[in-house]
Amino acid sequence: MRGFSTRAIHAGQEPDPTTGSVIVPIHATSTYAQDGVGGTRGGYEYSRTGNPTRTALQECLAALEGGRHAVAFASGMAASDTLLRATVRPGDHLVIPHDAYGGTFRLVDKVLAGWGVEYTPVDLADLDALRAAIRPGRTKLIWCETPTNPLLGIADIAALAEVARTAGARLVVDNTFASPYLQTPLTLGADVVLHSTTKYIGGHSDVVGGALVTSDDALAEQLRFLQNAVGAVPGPFDAWLTLRGAKTLAVRMERHSDNAELVAQMLAAHPRVEKVLYPGLAEHPGHEIAAKQMRRFGGMVSFLVAGGREAALRVCAATEIFTLAESLGGVESLIEHPGQMTHASVAGSALEVPDSLVRLSVGIEDVDDLVEDLRQALAAAAT
Repeated sequence: MRGFSTRAIHAGQEPDPTTGSVIVPIHATSTYAQDGVGGTRGGYEYSRTGNPTRTALQECLAALEGGRHAVAFASGMAASDTLLRATVRPGDHLVIPHDAYGGTFRLVDKVLAGWGVEYTPVDLADLDALRAAIRPGRTKLIWCETPTNPLLGIADIAALAEVARTAGARLVVDNTFASPYLQTPLTLGADVVLHSTTKYIGGHSDVVGGALVTSDDALAEQLRFLQNAVGAVPGPFDAWLTLRGAKTLAVRMERHSDNAELVAQMLAAHPRVEKVLYPGLAEHPGHEIAAKQMRRFGGMVSFLVAGGREAALRVCAATEIFTLAESLGGVESLIEHPGQMTHASVAGSALEVPDSLVRLSVGIEDVDDLVEDLRQALAAAAT
């Protein structure tokens, strides 16, 4: 297999056969001329069903994750919804992480539950708890995030895959935080990989998208059917932007990881920080598993601020380089308060996050500037 960056730059992206264009064209069209009724060129008939720019993106994403099939969507949540439609029915049960992304929880708890789908939140680092939560014959899906959002928990993908196989369930891994550069869950036994391509794959905070990757031919066929039937597809420009971002994923993830490691070390030694959540730190409970299944530890860092909620809010308000904003994975550094921003939907539930928690998406700026910005914000919050 060719190297990661070679695949990122070339998979699905041969020069255009008509013009020789090295970059995949943006096929801004809704429909395609046919050579007689049913005589489609390359199978293209309508851009909800298929578009050459989207095809290039899907082929690239499949190559990066080591899967046979990738299906792209208009958002990560559209990808999540489509996967759930394909795998669970009323009366079925799924397991989700006890600190799942707020949007995932909202979809499961506020939408699917109304259609008779049941779920159980579980600490997926605890395999005994996972086995206890499985309902024989009814548990169809184990939904994993590793690292989790926002508490940076780590689950052993290979071990989860074995539990899922024994239970007759599928394992889906939300690989958004790690990206395919740092972690390839399909090679560890997962059935499906989910991405919000808005984040690290796109990488520049200028496009929203999602994707599912699998090597299960039958499941891929279901996903493609639903992609077309539901219609939550990315436009050609969105697909093109995501494809452009993927080309530099490797070099960006190395810099994100370099910077995050130094930021985490500074925070761990700071008197105004109660706890740092970063799998690259030796004291993180999932450090050894993360080191086994990840290339590096990524660009996401969370920490608990001494002084509780108000102190955490003051830190978020005091940074000058870290921008107060939701989302993550762009080249710029972001800071947020999960309890009132990305994870407000889990307030009052078993997935509620600590109110002193701050989440960082560490960008690729000069790390000395990032460290100093956090130091001055912590000092400002203290006064």
